[in-house]
Amino acid sequence: MSQWIDISQVLNNNLAHWPEDEPFHYNTAVTKEMSGSVNIGKITTSAHIGTHVDAPFHFINDGKRILDLDIERYIGPCRVIDLSDFDEISEKALKTKGISHAERLLIKTALPNKPDRFPAEVSPVTADGAAYMKELGVRLVGVDTPSVDSISSKDLTGHHALYNHDIYILENVMLDQIEEGDYELIALPLALEEGDGSPVRAVIKPIEEC
Repeated sequence: MSQWIDISQVLNNNLAHWPEDEPFHYNTAVTKEMSGSVNIGKITTSAHIGTHVDAPFHFINDGKRILDLDIERYIGPCRVIDLSDFDEISEKALKTKGISHAERLLIKTALPNKPDRFPAEVSPVTADGAAYMKELGVRLVGVDTPSVDSISSKDLTGHHALYNHDIYILENVMLDQIEEGDYELIALPLALEEGDGSPVRAVIKPIEEC
């Protein structure tokens, strides 16, 4: 029987973060020696640290928050594809995979999975790439980069195009060791009522043919 594969970045104090954003930090704020009974950890972090999802409020002031989103989008069948030969996630690149339908799409790019290094650039989702995903029935897209847009982007074309086609965003999944194919995905965000994003524990399991 297939086992679940963790495709999350490990949260630790060496994890790379967006410049000028809050880094992840964990410390044992209260020790068993101090309390007499338990250790208690304290976490400070950006909501967009490591493997995480974006809510529309992240880039639209009146957009939905994390707790407003459909939890079903983050659970179910997904297709992993490798677009590492392309500089952007465009309609042209996606068409090379011959996909007829996919509700959830995880995309491997040329960026190596190095969680302790923040990349200078990534392969962005283009407007026509988002539109083509909609044609395929995609409702959630995951990328192995910290953003679906170029690192320096201010207009966030990819974010807005995906939003306009009702496609949820999952970022920083670890796909270097994952083969193309069909999997089950679980990538649940925390129940953050006001959150513009949330870290997730993302796992996949190969779908076995009967």
